[in-house]
Formats: sequence, C-alpha cells, structure tokens
Amino acid sequence: MEVPVEFKRKALITGITGQDGSYLAELLLSKEYEVHGVVRRCSTTNLQNIQHLLGNKNLKLHQGNMLDHASLYNVVKETQPDELYNLAAQSHVMSSFESPVETTMINSVGVLVLLEALRTYGMLNTTKFYQASTSELYGHVFTKSQDEDTPFDPVSPYGISKQSAFWSVDNYRRSYGLFGCNGILFNHESPRRGENFVTRKVTKYVGSYTENSPPLEMGNLDSVRDWGHARDYVKGMWLMLQQQMPNDYVLATGKAHTIRDMIEVCFRVELNKDIKWSGKGVDEIGTIETGPNQRTVVVKVNPKFYRPSEVGYLCGDPVKAEYVLNWKREYTFERLMCDMLRNDSYNPEAFKYGGSSE
Repeated sequence: MEVPVEFKRKALITGITGQDGSYLAELLLSKEYEVHGVVRRCSTTNLQNIQHLLGNKNLKLHQGNMLDHASLYNVVKETQPDELYNLAAQSHVMSSFESPVETTMINSVGVLVLLEALRTYGMLNTTKFYQASTSELYGHVFTKSQDEDTPFDPVSPYGISKQSAFWSVDNYRRSYGLFGCNGILFNHESPRRGENFVTRKVTKYVGSYTENSPPLEMGNLDSVRDWGHARDYVKGMWLMLQQQMPNDYVLATGKAHTIRDMIEVCFRVELNKDIKWSGKGVDEIGTIETGPNQRTVVVKVNPKFYRPSEVGYLCGDPVKAEYVLNWKREYTFERLMCDMLRNDSYNPEAFKYGGSSE
C-alpha cells in the first residue's frame, strides 16, 4: 500500500548524481520517502547514476550548487526536508592539492551555508542533518585501527576541508540542538565510482586488458586502505538519522588491503593471472605470464601519481556503528572487486570467483 503524500518523509540529498547519492536515493525511495535531489546545472545531462530513477514520481530534482549559496537557501526553503543528507563534495584528494580554494569552498563553506539555511528558516530542530565525512581526517595515524576517538591529523586540503565541516556540524549540534551526524566513512566503492578514483582505474584497466595494452601506471602501491561497498555504506547513513540521539560514527570493514592487493585480486578474478612483483619504489613493476618463459609488464610505478603528502595507512573500527546502529555489511573486499569488474569487463562471464558475504 502506498504511503499517503501527507505522511511521506521528505529527504533532500545534495550530490544525488554521485555514487553515494544515487545509492541513497534508491534506498530512500524503496522506503517510500519523497526524495529531493540537488543537481548542478552542468549535471543535468550527466544523470547516468540515477537514470533508472527518473520516472519515479517520488523523486524531484532541483538545480543548485555548493558554490551558489542562494540556490542552497532556496532549495532548503522550498523542500522543508525531514532529513538532509549532504553528500556533495570535491572528493578527489589529489585534485584538492591542485584546487585547494575551490575544495574548501565546496566542502567546508558549503556545509556552513546549508546549516545557516536551516537556522534561518527555523528548521534546526525539525530537520535531521547527515554530513558525509571521511577517513582522510585521520591523516598520519599511529594506531592499528581508527575509531570515533582517534585524533584527527589531516594532511591534504581535502582532509582539512572535511575536518572544518565536521566541527561545524558538531558546533550546531552543541549550540542549537541540531540533530546532526557526521559519518566518518572509510573508502567505499562501486561500479558507479568515478573513473578518476584508483579503484575504477584498476578495474577498467583489467576489465579491458589485451596483450596490446600498455602497462597500468600507478602511484604508491604500498598505500593501505579499508575498502567497502557504497551500497552497504548508504544504509549506515540512513540508520544514523533514525536514532533517538545524534552522534558520529565510523563506517568501515575493519580489514586493510594495499593497492598491490587490489591489483592482484583483479587480475586473478578477471584474467586468472598471478602477478609477480620485482624492483622497489619507482622501479617496481608487476608482470604476468603470457607464454612459455615469457612475462609481460602490466603494472609500473609513475611518480606523477604520488600525492604531495601521502597517507600510508587507514583502517577503520566500525564496532560502534555495528553495536548502536546494528549496521551490517553484505560485501567483502573480493565481492566488491567482482562487482566492479563485472561492470567494467569486456567479458562479464569470464571470471568465476564471486567472493563471499560477511
């Protein structure tokens, strides 16, 4: 039975055309929400992640931009949402070094504008607010895993801008009673991840690999990250806003993998090939067997992909979210890679390894 309009909960999602926004929109629509999404004017022709949702009568799109403050005020006033999920961001760490001012304006000032819009229209006590935060807050860490009490030490303009947004939400929660939650999400990927991110770079290369392919050029192969599936993580976002009291939560798998691990899994799953590594640092290469006594270079290091300041290790501790939110994950690291390869493969039937659920 359809929920009457007057009883539908309304959600506003900034960044609805992105990876997380599209999965969250799917989830909320399945729960009979009225979903409003903010799209940039230039994004109206780039709706592929939500194309399958455009015919849903409970989805409404509004033009806006995190750099256009008037548009944010207007959409908040027009929609009067019960829940506001701020997922819009300049989220590419390397790009933040190239455009630190724009990154800060979008990721930090834009959040403050949304909070001020809620305050201006008297909605701080009626609208629940979710802020997409990031494991990049932690920067250089000295603990095996990071949780809600681990000190922040961001080392990129992206991480710094997200730290500012984190404390803005905390300040409005303390000062005005806002039901505001920061979701400190560790790396989470999917077939909808942008192609400028390392996971998609790898799965697209492996999925289209031929004997004539040039080597895959990578940066720091020793970087360690905690990777999960975006579909699992948006469930955690929603659960945060369903609690009696607002709080901040880490969403992660608690399992760490290097970039090298990820590449090895993809070659094994898609091509049934094991990579042999040799050399060190910028001279390291990865080869696969391509014939009797013949190996071909498929991975090499290119220093141009090193960040000015590297974060070597991040691995989250999701115990609080698991216990308080009863948050559960369906995807393992291997199953995540399989899902992405299935999307990027020229031969989706080629690989047999499906991964397992946690």
